[in-house]
Amino acid sequence: MRQAPLSAEKLAFAWREAVGPAIARATVAVLSADGCLDVQAASEAWRREIVRSEALIRQKLEAWLGGGVVRSLRVTAPASEPKPRRRRSRG
Repeated sequence: MRQAPLSAEKLAFAWREAVGPAIARATVAVLSADGCLDVQAASEAWRREIVRSEALIRQKLEAWLGGGVVRSLRVTAPASEPKPRRRRSRG
């Protein structure tokens, strides 16, 4: 697989294999031209899990894609919305 040209499908396959099905379903990964893998996680909890496992994920991606393809990893999650403040009733 390492010799095959890099494509969106190859990256998606390598990402699924590196992180497993649960994380793969909760993320979208896109590789930029400079080698930064931008990962959009569905939630802050998933973002933390990916960051915690980054070393292992990068090792697995290197095995599937080859060395130097993914040079950095940037993981983001949707900003959490502030909880609405409850109004006190006047009574």
